[in-house]
Amino acid sequence: MSEFRLTQISDTHLGRRFPGLIANFQAIRAHIDGNRPDLVVNTGDIAFDGPTSRDDAMFAKDLHDALPVACRYLPGNHDIGDNPTAVGPAPKPPVTEAYRQQFCDLIGEDHWSFEAAGWCFIGLNSLVMNSGLAFEAEQFDWLSREISRAAGRPAALFLHKPLFLDRPDDAETPGTAIRYVPQPARARLIEMFGTIDLRLVASGHVHQRRDFSYRHTRHIWAPSAGFVINDARQDRIAIKEVGLVEYRFRPDSFEVRHVRAVGQVDVDIEELLARMGGPH
Repeated sequence: MSEFRLTQISDTHLGRRFPGLIANFQAIRAHIDGNRPDLVVNTGDIAFDGPTSRDDAMFAKDLHDALPVACRYLPGNHDIGDNPTAVGPAPKPPVTEAYRQQFCDLIGEDHWSFEAAGWCFIGLNSLVMNSGLAFEAEQFDWLSREISRAAGRPAALFLHKPLFLDRPDDAETPGTAIRYVPQPARARLIEMFGTIDLRLVASGHVHQRRDFSYRHTRHIWAPSAGFVINDARQDRIAIKEVGLVEYRFRPDSFEVRHVRAVGQVDVDIEELLARMGGPH
């Protein structure tokens, strides 16, 4: 295969009780139907509340199964719980093996690798990092083997949380630690990937569209497919809008296209909280 086209969606947050998020997903489905990439990757927060609502996870999977092309998945904190950080309060709910297994049973593999167009593609479960769960060590062992196989080829990494804000050694603060892969797992990942030609890191989680390079690696933050978080609730780092990202990989290059599907609407988080009866 001399060319491989991949569409990244993220933070779909699907549940039956959120018609605005369902409508945005259907707009993405129509876009994908017209474009027909080789693969769709959802980089996490597939369901609105996977840990406590099995129905959310099942509903989200049913909608993804209706996509016209194959799809791979990675879990987000709304799918399996969040990972602890060295600073700040303990996450709610924390990641557990039971939540992770439910994700794998209902939605699909939570880590994977494959080759296409001369590239090595690796998808990681970033929520188990720093958790102390047995799977955290198992995934690092698996990753070590995959990195060895990737030698000599360009590589692309997909995961839910961005590795960092601007630099690998960015300080963790109580307000931002849960936004990125936590230390010390972050340093370990960066060291491991430093041995191969890592060209791309694609993530979601922040609900902001961002595109920047650090040294020779391009970092893409996919926006949420479903909703935006207003500035009163979250500091603005980049572009706050719903959308998706399209990639075109060739043996020694890749292109990125930032897309907003026709019909997608910037649903504000306040609308979702009101529907849940939550705090304002």
